[in-house]
Amino acid sequence: MKAISYRRYGGPEVLEYGEVRDPKLGPDQVLVEVRAAAVNPVDWKAQAGYLDAALDAVFPVVPGWDVSGVVVRPGVGVTEFRPGDEVIGYVREDFLSRGTFAEYVAAPVRTLAPKPRNTSFEEAAGLPLAGLTAYQCLVDALRVGAGETVLVHAAAGGVGSMAVQLARHLGARVIGTAGERNHDHLRSLGAEPVSYGDGLVDRLRALAPEGVHAVLDPVGGDALAASVAVLAPGGRLASIADPSVTEHGGTYIFVRPDAADLTALAELVENGALAVEIAEVFPLERAADAQRLSAEGHTRGKIAIRVS
Repeated sequence: MKAISYRRYGGPEVLEYGEVRDPKLGPDQVLVEVRAAAVNPVDWKAQAGYLDAALDAVFPVVPGWDVSGVVVRPGVGVTEFRPGDEVIGYVREDFLSRGTFAEYVAAPVRTLAPKPRNTSFEEAAGLPLAGLTAYQCLVDALRVGAGETVLVHAAAGGVGSMAVQLARHLGARVIGTAGERNHDHLRSLGAEPVSYGDGLVDRLRALAPEGVHAVLDPVGGDALAASVAVLAPGGRLASIADPSVTEHGGTYIFVRPDAADLTALAELVENGALAVEIAEVFPLERAADAQRLSAEGHTRGKIAIRVS
């Protein structure tokens, strides 16, 4: 099959487009014909070797954890899906090798859910990792409730835009940090925008004088420091970028595959409570260009890769 792969750690220059072996199908896996995948910062960070202490790389590695596609064949132990079913997945395993930037992927059934029927394959591919991250932060870790004020950093990005929509669905007031060019977009999602930079704490305090009840931090560093400064007494803090959040009584989150959570997200999309914005779509053979765009760090929404 055709795929993107790399044989050593590095940047976009190590990516190769060409033939790799077809995936073997385990008993608890589903063979999926990939229609689209999505690019996430963790893809190029893992490719650079930043996760080597935690995840073995079995070269050649096919990158990509997000997928949408069509079931070709379920494994012998799978009863949840049948050939022809349209699915989405956060296909992360505990090693790097069998990713989604390929014509086919053998996905563990625990990573899959039915694809939302009202989305394109590209939009659906942008949902799993970012959506699960926002969901597991807001619902599981922060337990956001109606009437609370939630601060979301990088609110126009993939995770941030999902978090804004989810928090609004949960009945919360949302303040979102972003560059000024994305302020109107945040308003359209129901958030109150705030610019980054010097004076951020003062601007946040002006909007929430008594502090915020919960913070989702996908940035770390200065954003985490500002979050601590504006947290109301008893407030909750979660970061997906900075493990030092635990030193401030917060929770560090590394998203995990969860079929039930992913199904809940797909239902929110079908019900109109959640939408995925696609910034740009690249063909599979241009995955390196998609990765370069992601690494610039200024993308609003998600970058998708069209496979077939």
